[in-house]
Amino acid sequence: MIIDSHVHLWSLDRPECSWPTHAEKPLHRDFGIDDLKPILSRNAVGAAILVQSQEHADDTAWLLSIAAGEPLIAGVVGWCDLLDEEAPARIADLAAKPKAVGIRPMVQHCAAEWFDRPRLDPAFRSILTNNFVLDALIRIRHLPALNRLAIRYPDMRIVIDHAAKPTVGSKQAFDHWRATIAPLADAANVTCKVSGLLTECDDAPPDAVAPYISELLALFGADRLMWGSDWPVLTMADDYESWLDLAKSCVPTKDHDRIFHQTASNVYGLAQ
Repeated sequence: MIIDSHVHLWSLDRPECSWPTHAEKPLHRDFGIDDLKPILSRNAVGAAILVQSQEHADDTAWLLSIAAGEPLIAGVVGWCDLLDEEAPARIADLAAKPKAVGIRPMVQHCAAEWFDRPRLDPAFRSILTNNFVLDALIRIRHLPALNRLAIRYPDMRIVIDHAAKPTVGSKQAFDHWRATIAPLADAANVTCKVSGLLTECDDAPPDAVAPYISELLALFGADRLMWGSDWPVLTMADDYESWLDLAKSCVPTKDHDRIFHQTASNVYGLAQ
């Protein structure tokens, strides 16, 4: 069974929905569970993990309410303000809710040293204590600080979203990304998502992501990689079926079960 480790839903009418905007015209509409379910069915995807797209607790509550009534949703990665002094209690409360599996701070626009901030340690300790997963929405510049976090908290499960969003198509950019992400492969508590790569292609063709997937497999191994669609953001670059087929073609058949199912199930503790 395939598990899609990374999908989003949003409703533009919800007060907390601040993205996408009119600038992201193809995405500037509602994407609900009834849009997602036929896509999963057509592609023989048996379960998906909902990931927050809004920096607001109400968005997480909304996702959890959808997941509660939908067997196809195996888990929810939500949001809370990790810098807030109430964050540890909020994380504990969230972790007690059915299908809540993790927290994702949206760090991609933050300073490179964001994970080093001492004010975050109470939240990090709560994530660890409550057996939650930390999803890291980051850019390449954040990888060194994330590595330091993984070393400080070796028992905390950390997932790098979208392989840290490398620029696909440039040899120089590839070499820089590879050198920067490689140290995290030495941290046994860090897993990486094979997701979000197509939207980083710029003018490169879709198959330009193949070397990135091969390098991730060489660095992390199949036990620490999981596939995700990043739907519907994916639709800015390609369709769901094409991305799934491309990812499958880039992964040796012997590793399919782990990358397309088992890693996500193990890391997020899914009942699959």
